[in-house]
Amino acid sequence: MAQQHLDPTDSMAVTADALAGYLRAQATEFLRALRSHRETGGGGGGTPARAQPRAAEAGTEDSTAAALALRRSARRISGTLHTFRPLLDADWSESLRPELAWLSGTLGREHAYAARLDRLVTALNRLSGATPFPSQATKSSSATGSSQSALPARSASASASASAVGGRSTAAASAVGSRSAGAERVGTAEPGTAGPGNRPAATPDRGNLTVGAAKAGALLDRQLTLARTRAHSAALQALGSSRFHAVADSVAVLASEVPLTPTAPTTDLRPLAAAAHDRLCDAITGLPLHTAGHPYNAEALIHGLSPDTAPHPQDAPWHQVRLLLRLHRYALEVLHPGAVPVDVRLLTAGEALNRHRDASEAASAAASAARTPRIAPATAYALGVLHADQRHEVEASRFAFQQSWQKETVSTP
Repeated sequence: MAQQHLDPTDSMAVTADALAGYLRAQATEFLRALRSHRETGGGGGGTPARAQPRAAEAGTEDSTAAALALRRSARRISGTLHTFRPLLDADWSESLRPELAWLSGTLGREHAYAARLDRLVTALNRLSGATPFPSQATKSSSATGSSQSALPARSASASASASAVGGRSTAAASAVGSRSAGAERVGTAEPGTAGPGNRPAATPDRGNLTVGAAKAGALLDRQLTLARTRAHSAALQALGSSRFHAVADSVAVLASEVPLTPTAPTTDLRPLAAAAHDRLCDAITGLPLHTAGHPYNAEALIHGLSPDTAPHPQDAPWHQVRLLLRLHRYALEVLHPGAVPVDVRLLTAGEALNRHRDASEAASAAASAARTPRIAPATAYALGVLHADQRHEVEASRFAFQQSWQKETVSTP
């Protein structure tokens, strides 16, 4: 795309000073988050847990927040270098961008695994018939109906899956919520809930499904907790590596000096930001929005029984749109350093795409757990229902995105 040079009479032109100021600000945030992460011990290790448990827990939370702030700044710097790369030194920006992407991905995995586990256990509780009111668990005649009323709108196949597991007892939901590995805890009631004597005895088939749901929750807990622990170790190792120190040194230089090209001071930033918006619109045009505009279209369930362990190929274009939407938002932050104008359509579209990503990855985790060798049929069944539920969430997110994107942009200054 041809660069548009500044017109002295154009009062709306945005100069390279805005780009340099944005990059310096993000680099400063990066260094501040790095200092905070080091001060908290990089994992709450600064205070002995036995001596000061609350202080250690607070230190862990501060360290996690600092790591997320590091990732947030790295993402913004990398995205800005991509959008405005014609105005920056090519060798410098092309060498720094992949390193920032590596750092952002490494720091984000631990949080992603924790959020994925929470999402799956919550969904498993819901599908197991968990209700917020203990009195509902005592009414066997309304157990199935109350479980289905807690679900969002689903297709006929989703309703059938929910009704198959909707009448399980509250005790089973409590066992799944606490991620208990022992099937013997399934029949016990949590404090404050109706006791076993107030509930009718479960049928053998339903009891097997209850045990399957509990074991599915325990299996997901083991797998995702292990993955989270490994991601945490990988993040700590990355933050102590020479590769990270090289990235931090480059960002430290960026905080004081932005390597612009000789023509950058006379170039308007708006065409480059508009190009980022055009790439977003082109990618959205390639999405099957017509199909997504019809609820219960079951598009997200296609190839659900494929033996391929890779993520659904149909999800990739939606993930790409989410990435381009983020780049567009960063470009707006450069053009409006004070405050980005509120665009309701972009906000709702971004939220829908975030839910789409989360549900897609959660479904993949459920499918991966279901491939565990020698698991009980009831456990595999519960994981299959969970996988279908998350794929329906994918479909619902696509529908929400289509509905929000078709609306006119509503902005307030």
